[in-house]
Amino acid sequence: MDRWRGRVALVTGASVGIGATVARDLVRQGMKVVGCARDVEKIKKVAAECQNAGYSGVLVPFKCDLTNEEEILSMFSAIKAQHQGVDVCINNAGLAHPESLLNGKTSGWRNMLDVNVIALSICAREAYQSMKERNVDDGHIININSMSGHRVVHSADVHFYSATKFAVTALTEGLRQELLDAKTHIRTTCISPGLVETDFSARLYRNNPEKAAATYNKIMCLKAEDIANAVTFVLSAPPHVQIGDVQMRSVEQVF
Repeated sequence: MDRWRGRVALVTGASVGIGATVARDLVRQGMKVVGCARDVEKIKKVAAECQNAGYSGVLVPFKCDLTNEEEILSMFSAIKAQHQGVDVCINNAGLAHPESLLNGKTSGWRNMLDVNVIALSICAREAYQSMKERNVDDGHIININSMSGHRVVHSADVHFYSATKFAVTALTEGLRQELLDAKTHIRTTCISPGLVETDFSARLYRNNPEKAAATYNKIMCLKAEDIANAVTFVLSAPPHVQIGDVQMRSVEQVF
């Protein structure tokens, strides 16, 4: 990770869970991390923790609603003005609503598309443009995907969510091909975890706390730190190595 010291990483959805843990770990390893989310106060707390721990990098909190393209573009403009640009883009932000295909609300479907697919694509595009204009040829775009982007579980609550994650799988491969055609060595990678013990389930089943808790009680789940370690693994690969997808799940998870 030495070659990334002092360079700039954008982490979306950095206020809690996987995003906060990834941001904290990259700061520990000496990177300048711009962490964005709607709840910027939580990112400020993580930034203070990093500072108090004496980490060699820095976490810069940024308030951004990823469903609003103007806010995303303003964020990239601010990163350019204050930090020159983005060298690593980690598209972590994602959400799910329990909206089935037969009875789900269109608003829930649209919100999942806006965050999980459209915002991810905008950030990837803008990160690439930032790298291109500065002649950065070794940048990296990492999409935090899901095992739900590779198989469909028998649960109507997550069928549309799974469709958005299948899109992330396709988008990441599409990015790889376009980056190759652009004759750049910028890399793109998916990291696809199974069940990770975060507040994801609590948000999915916010009206059913017992069901949310049961999601993580059945098996020993992955931890957010496991995903952060996967990010480090991907970024640490030699520049000539293209890691397409890291699929990972608990040894106790069946599907």
